[in-house]
Amino acid sequence: MACARCGSADPPVDRAWCVDCERAYDAWSRRYASDVVWEALSGTAIVAFVGMGLPLLGVSSLVAVSGVFAAFGTFIGLHRLNARRRRRQYLRAGAMPRAYLPSKT
Repeated sequence: MACARCGSADPPVDRAWCVDCERAYDAWSRRYASDVVWEALSGTAIVAFVGMGLPLLGVSSLVAVSGVFAAFGTFIGLHRLNARRRRRQYLRAGAMPRAYLPSKT
């Protein structure tokens, strides 16, 4: 099976891209490492509202504890959506300039 991005003959079994393409994407995606900030802040806002706000309004503390799970689910969900968006952006952008691509020699 060929690499879905560059057409290399032998990609790893667990991914669609070859090792070189994955490394290039990893280097490219590090420029957007601050994406995790808004993901974490949204999870924190949910914990603050559900975990601390609802008990102040008289809701059971058991419901408030579920806010932690909701925040964790929000964080993971936003992270996965953002990772897919960045991968599509990487594919549309034409990847990296040739000077950054690893050489095969």
